[in-house]
Amino acid sequence: MKPGIKDLLWMAAGALVLLICMLGVFHFQEDQNPAAQLAMRARRVDLVGRMQLDLASASEAEKSAVLAITDQDSQALADQARAASARVEKERHELAGLLAVGGTQGERELSAQFATAFAEFQRVDDELLTLAVKNTNVKAYALTFGPVATAVKEMNAALDRLVAANTDSPTATKVTLFALAAETSSLRLQTLLPPHIAEEDDKKMDALEAVMATEDAQVRKSLDGLAALPNLGKDPELTNAVTRYAEFSRLKTQVLALSRENTNVRSLSISLNEKRRVMLVCQDALDALHKAILAEPIAGTTYGPPAKPR
Repeated sequence: MKPGIKDLLWMAAGALVLLICMLGVFHFQEDQNPAAQLAMRARRVDLVGRMQLDLASASEAEKSAVLAITDQDSQALADQARAASARVEKERHELAGLLAVGGTQGERELSAQFATAFAEFQRVDDELLTLAVKNTNVKAYALTFGPVATAVKEMNAALDRLVAANTDSPTATKVTLFALAAETSSLRLQTLLPPHIAEEDDKKMDALEAVMATEDAQVRKSLDGLAALPNLGKDPELTNAVTRYAEFSRLKTQVLALSRENTNVRSLSISLNEKRRVMLVCQDALDALHKAILAEPIAGTTYGPPAKPR
């Protein structure tokens, strides 16, 4: 009995469906080739590992830039930090491309989480490194323990010589009292500068400067008192002391201005707080992504620790 046209159509349709299914299976098997999958996974794992290393390099260079004591060293280390960060960004883009065609939804979500955290990482780093290379606190300390200390020392030495030269003068007691008051207040001023440089809070800086203003007024009052005594107005030692105090005052103004910028204190605070927090978020995202990629099932492979031999 010959098949009818309807039967032939059904047979042709069945053969076509079977062919399509076979092609689909072959295509699926080709896509799921274990060797190709392992190679793709290895590329992604390698990229994540490089990102972790470059992220650590960027963080290490940033911390070194914050702690460096010269502008040249700070700038060189800041450049290294930015270069390492740029490598992470390049690797992130490359990984995102691989995940778009061969990753899981979970991996793509983890990649997006890292991208968000890394954008914040870069923002914090930019602010931090811009501050670190200025080294205003380091420069303020250098002035305080260098030229400022020298000016105070030379002023007080001139006052000591002035007192010694007037021990037999009728105004010896007044000379001694005025000189001692000037020396004491100048030393107090000098000792107030380092706490100001180290201070982070503006209000506390204001309080320190208020005390400085009181001590400065005492020094000037004492020097004016010496100048008003008979035969001391044009004394070379008093002139020297006044000149050295004027130099001290000029340098003090520079120190306070540098201290107010507070770039080293601010950059260190950012490094220990904001930067540390965002760094941990980035590291956690990369670690989770690394584990997710390794956990992908691939036919013909085994996972987990090796079985214990019997």
